[in-house]
Amino acid sequence: MSESSSTPWQTSGSRLHDRQEEDDHDLTEGLDLGFDGAEDILRVWRRGMRPDANLTVSEWADAHRWLSSRAAAEPGRYRTARAPYLREIMDALSPGHPAQRISFMKAAQVGATEAGNNWIGFVIHHAPGPMLAVLPTVEMAKRTSRGRIDPLIEDSPALKERVQPARSRDAGNSMLSKEFPGGILVLTGANSATGLRSMPARYVFLDEVDAYPASADEEGDPVTLAETRTTTFAHRRKVFMVSTPTIRGLSRIEREFEASDQRRYFVPCPHCGHRQWLQFERLRWDKGRPETAAYHCAGCERPIAEHHKTDMLARGEWRATALSDNPTSIGFHLSALYSPIGWKSWEQIAREWLAAQGSDEMLRAARNTLLGETWVESGEAPDWQRLADRREALAAQVPMGGLFLTAGADVQKDRIEVDVWAWGRGLESWLVDHIVIPGGPDDPACWDKLTALLGQTWEHENGAFMTLAKLAIDTGYESAAVYAWARAQGIAQVAPIKGLEGFNRATPVSGPTFVDATVNGRKLKRGARLWTVATATFKAETYRYLRIERPADEDTALGVATPAGTIHLPDWADSEWLKQLVAEQLVTIRNKRGYARQEWQKMRERNEALDTRIYARAAAWILGADRFDERMWRQLEKQAGVETTPIAQTAETEKPTSPEAGRITAPRPRGWKISTPKYME
Repeated sequence: MSESSSTPWQTSGSRLHDRQEEDDHDLTEGLDLGFDGAEDILRVWRRGMRPDANLTVSEWADAHRWLSSRAAAEPGRYRTARAPYLREIMDALSPGHPAQRISFMKAAQVGATEAGNNWIGFVIHHAPGPMLAVLPTVEMAKRTSRGRIDPLIEDSPALKERVQPARSRDAGNSMLSKEFPGGILVLTGANSATGLRSMPARYVFLDEVDAYPASADEEGDPVTLAETRTTTFAHRRKVFMVSTPTIRGLSRIEREFEASDQRRYFVPCPHCGHRQWLQFERLRWDKGRPETAAYHCAGCERPIAEHHKTDMLARGEWRATALSDNPTSIGFHLSALYSPIGWKSWEQIAREWLAAQGSDEMLRAARNTLLGETWVESGEAPDWQRLADRREALAAQVPMGGLFLTAGADVQKDRIEVDVWAWGRGLESWLVDHIVIPGGPDDPACWDKLTALLGQTWEHENGAFMTLAKLAIDTGYESAAVYAWARAQGIAQVAPIKGLEGFNRATPVSGPTFVDATVNGRKLKRGARLWTVATATFKAETYRYLRIERPADEDTALGVATPAGTIHLPDWADSEWLKQLVAEQLVTIRNKRGYARQEWQKMRERNEALDTRIYARAAAWILGADRFDERMWRQLEKQAGVETTPIAQTAETEKPTSPEAGRITAPRPRGWKISTPKYME
């Protein structure tokens, strides 16, 4: 073919080749170096012009990622083959994959965090752009930066040459910000609205989303705020959402997974070849012998020993088990049954599951962390008649185990209802008193009687007299009057609260925050302190505690401990009060998009007993009862003059015989008061 008849792309290519030779010649001519020096520079220049290899995230990790002994149990070169189920998840994060939203609902100890870190490394090295990594809190983001991101960069040469050391001037490398050619990595907490709206982002890594607060600085859902940052990147964005799930209907990661194509990892049986995704029901062991745990094939029913797991994982494949409305949204689920040998064994899973039996809290944790599944919160109201049958004749207003008193006050139009509860170890509780103050918030005499209640005493079984450590009062009705009264009483003994529907197990009570208050007709800026209570959390806890069966008297005498959380109801509690205590139930509601949420609904009009119980429980939280250590419990027992050995370790608890038993001899925790009767002076 003649030169004149060459195609345009041939002519263009020839010219490009000629131009490159001219550039090479000019560069060589202009160098005041020897021949070898010029060739070295040309070689470096040509290498710099060469495009990077077209790698996926998993291929990049195998080629460039090194695990530090500071951040990994198995330091050294990263090997995707160690946890082969992560390959497809990581590769979905590669720019060439069409998925834009990738969710991973998983158990603990399956390598999800390292997969996310591999993505961060890949972005820095091969696909630079603005990236946002969100942890539950800013403090966790700082710990992640120090403990995981810094070692990721320091121990991987390909990253170390792109991110300057933090100690160098103008490095662009700080605790929560890592600059690199063509992009930046910003780490922040889901509790920081400022961090979530700091910049546009092409990539967003949302880690442990079920631990995020409901709102970021009261500006909205953190996930929504973070995703909004990707709007300008349209089809080029990637959002990776990872978490161990929590409660059914409230779990963010479950909601995302159910809206996806729900991929599960199918592995072959070593005996018959049947492919299946591993389910906990098929992990079986001899009674009382978790060391015999083996997985039973759904195809041939033969037991599979755990040493087959490595080969099974290597030959596994992800399969979609549902249709997604959004083809760019994919989801993965994985339980701890897939954890590679050396991480978490089937025997360990069996042992942890057995250890959790008998405790709803431990079962919930096991279901979340072992199975990677949500916990179904039981909101079915206990039968009030069964509670009536369990009422007790208490030896005194405050039994021996009661170590401090709190009260919950519910303000109604024509009255204020107050319930007083005693609290002991393990949040064991006793209803001490039920008080109705007539008059309502418009009646000054009503408030005077409530004030007098703060100084009232209740007799302890040891002969001492106790006052309220804390009273929590609801501000939902006539809040101005409640704020004014609470301000007049001071902060030591009174806590105004505001109930919010919804669960928050990590922090069911938050605050205090300062709100405006009107006192004697004058508006005071930030004049009152307000605590916010996630009432759904304490309602579920109360119903769970009401179902606990207490041991028989003869068993208690033999040293059988009363289960933590047991609720004791006195024989004077009438049927109306009991019906109010179980007046609500937890129901699941689905919206038009099919997303589920749970909320408490009344089954009868009056529910004051349940509300006051929740407020008294919030008061105990504010006092710190959920965080008391053994030293604090012993101190409280010493102040109350009761036996300092937990009931599980002694056959019986003797009453104090010395007059000094009722006196306070140890330093008082905040809000704790015990008065000594005059005959003991």
